[in-house]
Amino acid sequence: MSDLLYSEIEEELRSSLRALLADRCPPAAVLARCESPEPYDPALWRALARELGVTGLQVPEELGGAGASLRETAVVLEELGRAAAPVPFLGSAVLATTALLTACPEDALLPRIAGGERAAALAVPFSTAPDAAFPATVRVDSAGTLNGRVTSVADALPAGLLLVPAIGGQGAALYAVEAGAAGLGIVRRTSLDLTRQLADVTLNGVPARRLAVGGAAEQAVRQALLTGAGLLASEQLGIAEWCLDTTVAYLKERRQFGRALGSFQALKHRLADLWLEVVGARAAARYAADALATGSADAAVGVAVAAAYCGAVAVRAAEECVQLHGGIGMTWEHPAHLYLKRAKADQIALGTPGHHRTLLAELVDLPA
Repeated sequence: MSDLLYSEIEEELRSSLRALLADRCPPAAVLARCESPEPYDPALWRALARELGVTGLQVPEELGGAGASLRETAVVLEELGRAAAPVPFLGSAVLATTALLTACPEDALLPRIAGGERAAALAVPFSTAPDAAFPATVRVDSAGTLNGRVTSVADALPAGLLLVPAIGGQGAALYAVEAGAAGLGIVRRTSLDLTRQLADVTLNGVPARRLAVGGAAEQAVRQALLTGAGLLASEQLGIAEWCLDTTVAYLKERRQFGRALGSFQALKHRLADLWLEVVGARAAARYAADALATGSADAAVGVAVAAAYCGAVAVRAAEECVQLHGGIGMTWEHPAHLYLKRAKADQIALGTPGHHRTLLAELVDLPA
């Protein structure tokens, strides 16, 4: 039976993370960074790597990681979601690391990624669902170099390494490409989520190192996308929790008609309904993380449930946060819009809720 409760170690990790993020990543700093030429926060990324070691949680200790499980990684994503932290954790520590661990579990790149020396990104569109066909927009030519284009890649801008799925003479393959390689172009796109920028990646005769070929490459990409979709639910949970907590605190303080807004029954009911949804989202996200961590046969089902449910909860929580804050919630100066934008962007990332519901129906043999 899965244990959905947080362990003592997980709670200690949460406490350390929350303290660091409160100090290094307050809402005002995130808002200011969104208006700067550099949306990502490299100093915060280094602190997460060096002070807490969370950038390599799922990497084995002998390769410079923490040797932890995906349950701990999910806790990190909850807290990063609560802070709307502008760091490439999902792209590097989850998607790219999972792909590399699946394809080449002892590759020399893993210690560098685990130690935070460089971030990595999996070069697939951020909308790609776990059951999608192997990406075929990049080809391998006769010289062994890569040519093609991948649109809307998450966390590619700060990445020092790209893991690129490509099609060649031997079929599907996964390649490692250094960010400064000749012929490689990374162009920022206008992203809804100001704290997680998307970019288009173009490859024109780019030299690359092959990591896996055939079924191994396909499995690496599939496992990375499945893990990413499952743990993204934990980030969505963190978004929803911040929005609920912030809204409750505001309604306790804001007064109108001589009484606190939170004392009005209609608002109490709305927040109670939202609290129930957040509790359900926590159960779904925790089950998905536990199933992935333990290699459960129900992992795909758990991921589909969490991805279908948690995205909608995060969006609703963010919408309620904006609306119940009144006029201040609609301003740029209040961080509520950051959470709404991230919630909306996350909802269509790694498969839409509707797609995951369709996938879930197939997994549990529900009739069409």
